[in-house]
Amino acid sequence: MGIPFLLLFAGLLLSLGAPPAAARTLKIATLMPEGSSFVSQMREAGREIERRTSGRVKLKFYPGGVMGGDKTVMRKMRIGQIQGAALTSGPLASVYPDIEIYSLPLFFRNHAEVDHVRERMDPELATGLARVGFTALAITDGGFAYLFSKNAIRRVEDLPKARIWIPEDDVMSQTALEIAGVSPIPLPTADVYTALQTGLIDTVAAPPMGAIAFQWHTKVRTMTNVPLMYLIGVFVVDRKTFDRLRPEDRSIMREEIANAAHRLDLETREGETRAIRALANQGIEILSPPSEEELERWHDISREAIRRLRESNRYSKERIDEMVGLVEEMRAARPAAPTRTDPPGPEAK
Repeated sequence: MGIPFLLLFAGLLLSLGAPPAAARTLKIATLMPEGSSFVSQMREAGREIERRTSGRVKLKFYPGGVMGGDKTVMRKMRIGQIQGAALTSGPLASVYPDIEIYSLPLFFRNHAEVDHVRERMDPELATGLARVGFTALAITDGGFAYLFSKNAIRRVEDLPKARIWIPEDDVMSQTALEIAGVSPIPLPTADVYTALQTGLIDTVAAPPMGAIAFQWHTKVRTMTNVPLMYLIGVFVVDRKTFDRLRPEDRSIMREEIANAAHRLDLETREGETRAIRALANQGIEILSPPSEEELERWHDISREAIRRLRESNRYSKERIDEMVGLVEEMRAARPAAPTRTDPPGPEAK
């Protein structure tokens, strides 16, 4: 029996006795509460991933901020305590600022403009995240944020009277509010409900569905009918961890998370009007849209904020210019488009 045959025979025995690939459990943190549509959809995606990978890949979700606030979650990802997170763009901006450029204040007028830009720029932003160590499995539609306040904010002059919350390190919101004469109060998202309860703040900016999900709507009385900014969510995993998975498992994971994200996007678009109607039914006053003249004053703040942000060296000027160019191109092709943002619903007063 020659040596080559012995080596072949030994290899055969090893292959027959080799154990199946060890299961890999990815721990995923999110501030979204248990029972929210996001958590439900992603848990379903996790079950499909586990089934289709024959148990090689499992997702374990930690909702409701049990892994800590955004900064803590980012730190835990860096040291490997968790492998992924579903975040708003703000926390990721600490390592890749361009991820939050969709949130330029009062920039988008409607969802059609958002879709036009995101179709072209989402892949660029995912590539940017990959360069800093994250694989973006999904960029989800967070909707437009509105001001919810205990006291009505109808005009620009009302802003300085409010105690307005902004997320920690939210450069965009801080820039715009400071132009309006506001000194915003930065807090972790997990502290917002208590801050509203104690009076530390009296105003928050949030999508209507988010205001309901976090129960912030129970501590305010009015909603200003001016969409302040468009928000996204980003589902990221540590790139090195993801790259160690089998190629076929990576494909399955991308597919199932993308499917869940698509379902969530549809739900967000369809649910915004329903959420505003639910808020009105619970006693939240949906204020009348501002006049064209007043709206122009809001947009004056936006233009100055965008100018300052573009010159701040925090964001890529080229990427901001690309986004502005795409929107201007679309508006030029549709001159009859409305001059104000999509109205939030029929309940305005």
